[in-house]
Amino acid sequence: MKHTKTQSLRTITLSFLLFSGLFSIRAQNQTIPLWNKIPDEIKATDYKEKEILKDGKLQSTSQVSVPTLSIFIPKEVKPNQTAVVICPGGGYTHLAFEKEGTKVAEWFNSIGIAAFVLKYRMPTDLTMKNKSVGPLQDAQEAIRYVRQNVAKWNIDPNKIGILGFSAGGHLASTASTHYDDKVYESAYKVSARPDFSLLIYPVISMENEITHKGSQTNLLGNNPSKELIDSFSNEKKVTSKTPPTLLIHATDDTVVIPENSINYYLALKKNGVSAEMHVYEKGGHGFGLGVADTSKFWTRDCEEWLKSNGYN
Repeated sequence: MKHTKTQSLRTITLSFLLFSGLFSIRAQNQTIPLWNKIPDEIKATDYKEKEILKDGKLQSTSQVSVPTLSIFIPKEVKPNQTAVVICPGGGYTHLAFEKEGTKVAEWFNSIGIAAFVLKYRMPTDLTMKNKSVGPLQDAQEAIRYVRQNVAKWNIDPNKIGILGFSAGGHLASTASTHYDDKVYESAYKVSARPDFSLLIYPVISMENEITHKGSQTNLLGNNPSKELIDSFSNEKKVTSKTPPTLLIHATDDTVVIPENSINYYLALKKNGVSAEMHVYEKGGHGFGLGVADTSKFWTRDCEEWLKSNGYN
């Protein structure tokens, strides 16, 4: 009888532990508001987010005025995990949320890395006092939020990176070069500097010759001053303290030309910052996790880079 009771107790305990474990894993994959109070916000009742859903999943979204973080934690929690904040692209007018957000977060989880997809605000004079720094406020706060809460997810505070696609790559490179810019009052006392940057077919420059014109107009306005263009041409803002960077581009990208990545790489090299760049022959623009052409290998190259730099 005693033996049966012990067995039953063990079964109950095991079931409870399994249930708690599953619950904690599922509970961690959640979406939270980024701010308690959005900085420099202008209330615009007729400016509403426009979501495109498929089978209940968010595919893309535009007119974002309330930023969120979607949290993806690997099933097997290891000590001192690496984390990546993901900035989807969309020309600073919409966000390719599934292709360049959710799917990428799931891939990171599959290689044991925590991921946080940032739904950042679209720059507009309708909802923000200074639209050129609105997205940067969100990116800085996302990095600070993750760093502030490392204990919750067993994350190493010195292994928090940022990844950006296309215009999200411009935001990620801005966060990587303007992390000391005080663009709002943060409740957190931790640094907003990413420990590494992964820039995938990124817009880097706001210079007319090589920028993506739509991103430039949406972020800086129709006739930006030379000072504003220079400030957000991130190849000009690289220093020896800029985070180590992996750059991915395709030669045949005509939307955001590879000179964006090339010039950033050269600035990193000049400043003695660890950098690696892959410019694939084919892939065009917007290939997400990869397409049939040569760009399909970038995730493998990314995983190797993360391993060789001690992030995985």
